[in-house]
Amino acid sequence: MEIMKYTLIYHPDIKKEDLPPIPANIRQRIKHAIETRLLNDPVKFGVPLRRSLKGSRKLRVGDYRIIYRLKKNTILILKIGHRKEVYYQFEKRAIS
Repeated sequence: MEIMKYTLIYHPDIKKEDLPPIPANIRQRIKHAIETRLLNDPVKFGVPLRRSLKGSRKLRVGDYRIIYRLKKNTILILKIGHRKEVYYQFEKRAIS
């Protein structure tokens, strides 16, 4: 079985809006999850989202979620946040 190489692209707002409020130890866990799970098999580890978020996928890291989209061999990370508000904030970001 051939292992596919994926390219990571982060939404520009992730660095300035999403990551600063997240505690440093959780940021490390998120980074590790992206590098080990998402880059290896984004389809296997991510769960498809439904309804208005259809077309996107999520990866769970504790109480935090990484919302991303797959386009061929590119992973576009759109939002990282706490499960309590990440979906609402993602919808706002997607609209603007």
